[in-house]
This record gives sequence, C-alpha cells and structure tokens, in this order.
Amino acid sequence: MAEVSFRGMQAANRRKTYLLLGGMGALVWLVIYAALTYFGTSTVGIVPIAVGIALISVWGSYYVSDSIVLRMTGAKLLQESDNPNLFNVIHEVVIASGLPMPKVAIVTDTAPNAFATGRDPEHAVIAFTTGILDAMNRDQLQGVIAHEMSHVANRDTLVSAVAATTAGAIALLSDMLTRMMWFSGGRRDDRESNGNPIALVISLVVLILAPIAAMMLKSAVSRKRESLADATAVAFTRNPAGLRSALEVLARDSTVVHQRSTAVAHIWIESPLDGKSVSRMFATHPPIEERIAALRAMESLGPTQ
Repeated sequence: MAEVSFRGMQAANRRKTYLLLGGMGALVWLVIYAALTYFGTSTVGIVPIAVGIALISVWGSYYVSDSIVLRMTGAKLLQESDNPNLFNVIHEVVIASGLPMPKVAIVTDTAPNAFATGRDPEHAVIAFTTGILDAMNRDQLQGVIAHEMSHVANRDTLVSAVAATTAGAIALLSDMLTRMMWFSGGRRDDRESNGNPIALVISLVVLILAPIAAMMLKSAVSRKRESLADATAVAFTRNPAGLRSALEVLARDSTVVHQRSTAVAHIWIESPLDGKSVSRMFATHPPIEERIAALRAMESLGPTQ
C-alpha cells in the first residue's frame, strides 16, 4: 500500500508538471494573439527574436549548468578519499537508483542544505554544505542524497530550463510590446479603423500581466518537481522516515546559506528565499511542513517492499 502511495505521488506530480508546462505554452500563444490583436501583423517578427534570445541565454547556461552552479555557490569538488563515509552512502543510493555515480562537491557553509545540478545523469553534481554533514545522521543524509539523486533521475535541470525558456520568452515579448505601446502607440490606424475596443483592452491586460503569470507557473513547476523528488527518493530508499527526519532538521534550523541568489535558490533542498516574505504563489518549494506531512503519511502505511 505504501508503494502505491509514493508511486501515486510520483505520477500525480509528473502529470501536474506536464499540465503546468502546457499552461506556459498556452500563455505564449495567448501573448502572441494579444500582440497581433493590439498591434497588427507588424509584431510577428518580434516573436522569433524574443524566443531566440531566451533560447540562447537559458540553453547556453543549461549545457554548462554544473560548472556555473559550482562557481555561483562556491562549491568545491571532493575526491572519495576526502570523505569515505559520505561516498559510501552515495554509492548505496547510486546502486538503488541505477544512475551513474555523480561528482560530489562541498560548500563551506554552516547552514544545512544540499543541491543537485547537471544537464543529464552523466554530467550530474550533488553538493552538500558542511552544515548538513554536521547536522544529520546516516539515515537522514541518505534521504537527502536520495532526494538530490531523484532530481538527477527526473531530469529536473532540463525541466527547469524548459520552464525558464518559456517564462523568459514571455517576459521579453511582453516587455518589447509594452515598450512599443508606450513609445510608438502601436498601429493606431488598425486600432481606430478595425479594432474592437474590448478586445484591445483585453489584449493590453494580457501583455501587462503575462510575465507575472509566467513566473507563477514557473514557480509552480519547481514546487511540483520538489514534491516529485521527495516521492522518488522514497522509491530509491524505501525509507520515508529518513528524508522526513532530514526535513525536520531543516525545519528546525533557522540559518540560511550565504549564497541566496534567485538564480540558484530553486536548486537547494530547502530554498534560502522561500519564507514569510515570499508569496506562496512565487515560492520555488512547497512548504516544508507539507513535505514532512506527506512523508509521514507514507510511513504510517507501513514498511515498503
């Protein structure tokens, strides 16, 4: 029954991810339609420009994501001889997951946290702060490792790149079109002669609000991938108590990592930005209490087979 629980949680979060990504695609077309309605066909050429800029900026970073993230977080690669005990636990999860052995890195920071990055399993890196290694026992650390390896298995760096590209294209498109509206007045002749005033107002509202909607959808995708990683971690370890206990340690600790840039906040197992000052709609992680409750519910169903 427990197996049905975490398998069901995995399937549900995958479905919701696909729906959210589909929603972002629909939002792109809505912005394009709004632009054509408001400005006419003269804006068609802007679309490939915005998409091209987003593709180059995001996907260029995606292909070297491991080295970029290591530089931004100050992580240093470890050799197995540097921490044999840590590598032993990682090897266990690697065997359980069937994934290649990732590179392992350490971030000198007293705040307990960890992350995974890399464009595919063959180029994956999992990193741990010194704080998390000091704060957690073996079972808890195994749960954290399984969570991070789940991000690798689920290709979450790829999913994040798709979401970021779409959101970036929407933001660029809306920004270009809004500037056209204010500085050139758009295609006034078209609007005055053939435009439907209600349609024009709706199109204007879409162009203004679309970037906000895109950011909300991007954050929602990130939250679903975190929940999916929790469920996949249980599939690897068959021990929801380990990850649940690890999250409880994180929930009790109020310190945050020094590197809290919005560019990398979503990759940490506990976001350094999500909190009372961040609206839940824009949070990159589900509330940690909800994640703990979901794992505790899996525990209550009994040991997995």
